[in-house]
Amino acid sequence: MPAVPWAEYTKLLDGSSHCWYFRGVSRNEAQQLLLSPPNQHGSFLIRDSESSRGEYSLSVRNHAKVSHFRICKGPDGGLYIQKGCPFPNLEELLTYYTVNWKVVQSPLLQPCIPKTPLVRDAWERPRSEFILGRKLGEGYFGEVWEGLWKNMVPVAIKIIKQADMKAEDFTKEIQNLKRLKHERLIQLHAVCSVGEPLYIVTELMRKGNLQSYLSSLEGRALSTLHLISIACQVADGMTYLEEQHIVHRDLAARNILVGDNLTCKIADFGLARLLKDDIYSTSGSTKIPVKWTAPEVANYRTYSLKSDVWSYGILLYEVFTYGQTPYEGMTNQETIQQISMGYRLPRPSTCPPEIYGVMLECWKANAEERPTFLALREKLCSIYRRVHNSLS
Repeated sequence: MPAVPWAEYTKLLDGSSHCWYFRGVSRNEAQQLLLSPPNQHGSFLIRDSESSRGEYSLSVRNHAKVSHFRICKGPDGGLYIQKGCPFPNLEELLTYYTVNWKVVQSPLLQPCIPKTPLVRDAWERPRSEFILGRKLGEGYFGEVWEGLWKNMVPVAIKIIKQADMKAEDFTKEIQNLKRLKHERLIQLHAVCSVGEPLYIVTELMRKGNLQSYLSSLEGRALSTLHLISIACQVADGMTYLEEQHIVHRDLAARNILVGDNLTCKIADFGLARLLKDDIYSTSGSTKIPVKWTAPEVANYRTYSLKSDVWSYGILLYEVFTYGQTPYEGMTNQETIQQISMGYRLPRPSTCPPEIYGVMLECWKANAEERPTFLALREKLCSIYRRVHNSLS
């Protein structure tokens, strides 16, 4: 889809060019634009009225809120916000309200600075297209809500505060999300990145995350063959990320989503990179998911595809314990100490020895000795076929 102009500067009634006039910007777009950095309290713009052709609206930012004021046109062509106080053109109207700003509830300090570049792509959608329904959960990456897109399409909406983001990485990671497409990855539908909060809109998986699903009545009824199928699906999706050189950084059952017919898809790939270091770190409140984390990440913050392989081994443990938390009873610090001394999680009673052997391969201390996701996928699919044939 071709780029759509976000705003255009144009010539006004008095024939001179003004940067505070934005043609073709809607009320909602003006609000999002004024709330976006570097705009601040007192930023303003004038735009065409959406409801009255030939008239205008003044949009003004007052701290975290935007107010909109209709600029009407009188029979004599005069422009006014208050009846009985007309002006021959927009420039004089603005000059007046810059001094008498209490009428518009905020000082007019600086014209709105447009977002650069002044384009948006087909993925960027206004928040007004989405309706939030019920809250599905909350995690390191913000809240997740079930919602509707244009009152028709069921979607999952991840809401993230930009204050928690590393702004310089955001555009790059969102571009990654847009280009990645695989049947085992959650599909991105849209992004709302103008203003706050940020929305990442994806397909909705109705059975929720794998960790919760496994511990439910339906999940606990799954057979060993079903569990191996889940393991194969995740390995398939991670093989694709491996081919794309994308490191997930937070692979765990909570970030695998489940749909109908036991369809499993990987979510939140790459999002850990977006979070500020103090949000996602081993210090202070220890928000890093230590019990899923490879030792080189816990100790040195060295992320790689091989650290994802370690996390995959922990995910296998979650799957074959029907959602049990790994290293139960240990603190994060005790977990790191025990792993460094060679301790590994024991084989779950419901786990075939072959699968446990795969877990141990994933937990090799030397990252380079761990298998690739391609090798893991082939091995697990081979196990699945053998178990399936034995039951036929």
